[in-house]
Amino acid sequence: MHMNPIVSIIDDDESVRVATSSLVRSLGWGARLYASAEQFLASDEVDGVTCIISDVQMPGISGLEMYRRLLDSGVRLPVIFISAFASDLVRRQALEIGALCVLSKPVDAAEVSRHLETVKTGGADAAR
Repeated sequence: MHMNPIVSIIDDDESVRVATSSLVRSLGWGARLYASAEQFLASDEVDGVTCIISDVQMPGISGLEMYRRLLDSGVRLPVIFISAFASDLVRRQALEIGALCVLSKPVDAAEVSRHLETVKTGGADAAR
């Protein structure tokens, strides 16, 4: 049986988590939801994840810091950052550590779909 690829959605705003989850599920992906970077890092569920969609600014560990920790531990996953305050600095920092993109909230469903399709077809590196 073919399993849907999994997206981990990390955002401290429950309404954003639920909306993003609905979107990725409608695109044929599975979704795992986390209320914080700490919750995701502690979950031991990184295996099997195809892509991460994470807020940048959250209480505690930021999305960028979480992704740096994953990279430091040898985990290389495509990541789409979303932010209500996507400054040029945040965008530059995210792209420097390998993010696919930084999308502004509210996210554009077509844009998320386009990036996930790139990940699904194995073109994550081509999207950069």
